[in-house]
Amino acid sequence: MDARFDAQKIAFGPVVFQCVRFAWKRGLLQTLAEAGEQGLSIEELAADGKFTVYALKLVLETCLSAGVVELRQGRYALDKTGFCLLSDPITQINLDFINDVCYQGLFELERSLDEEKPHGLSALGQWDTIYQGLAALPEPARESWLRFDHFYSDTSFPEILPDVFANRPRKLMDIGANTGKFTLAALGHDADVHMHLVDLPGQLTVIEKTLEEKGLSQRASLHPIDMLNPALDFPAGMDVIWMSQFLSCFSEGAITSILRRAAAALADGGRVMILDTLWDRQKHDIAAYCLINTSPYFTAMASGNSKVYRADDYIRLCAEAGLTLVQQRDGIGYCHSLLQFARTQ
Repeated sequence: MDARFDAQKIAFGPVVFQCVRFAWKRGLLQTLAEAGEQGLSIEELAADGKFTVYALKLVLETCLSAGVVELRQGRYALDKTGFCLLSDPITQINLDFINDVCYQGLFELERSLDEEKPHGLSALGQWDTIYQGLAALPEPARESWLRFDHFYSDTSFPEILPDVFANRPRKLMDIGANTGKFTLAALGHDADVHMHLVDLPGQLTVIEKTLEEKGLSQRASLHPIDMLNPALDFPAGMDVIWMSQFLSCFSEGAITSILRRAAAALADGGRVMILDTLWDRQKHDIAAYCLINTSPYFTAMASGNSKVYRADDYIRLCAEAGLTLVQQRDGIGYCHSLLQFARTQ
């Protein structure tokens, strides 16, 4: 019976998601939190006219079934899961990301898996991959995507900068520079480093404006490159080549191509550093659960053929590209690992 109950939770998961999100976004959970342990009756909740009695009963009964609220003597109060929804930024960011970026597009997951194309992306815009349209994503999808992406990576940057600059690199390449968060952190950490930013033209246009506003444009070179074109080489002579939450955007074949070009672009003694969320290197099951279930986003919305990978996947693909693992560190920020590779001798 326990297994059968878990199966029904899966079957009705989308219903629960939308009802709980309604209760959170419309302030119903906050109202219950402010009421404290005594809770509120349906009549009291309906008194201000914000919600009909019908809407309150429907939404709160679903929240009750999910452990978000509890019902005692006809009065609803917030339960522990409800407090988590109100106070945990990771939960809130994940909810917004799934709803605003993924929810409609995931209806096309089956076709996306069959054809390895992100058919769900049409819910947001007409691009071949989401990366081509990041600068033009409609709101609230764009804001939710950025919060999701930055929340996880930003907590890691301060911790890994000593690793990146351990050998005082002078030429540092940021592949998949995104909005330039790592580049800005690196430029602020070492006044002598020169950054080389590799990304799609649309992304680099956004970064270029930020660098100009901060007076840093002379310390950075921009290289608009489509990473999926294996004929386009990366700038050579790099002391460090940095990739943060980047390779998960590509299929294994594309990753190998990117890594081969990265290996060729290294200066003697240079390192390729990969910071990523590897689901098999997590301390807690909850982190692995979240990462594993981010993979369908990559299928339906992002690229059609990428995912959240295991550490062994990157190590194997790097070996195929002529790179050898020299150092690995886990437990960075919320859920990151840093893998360092050198050119195979």
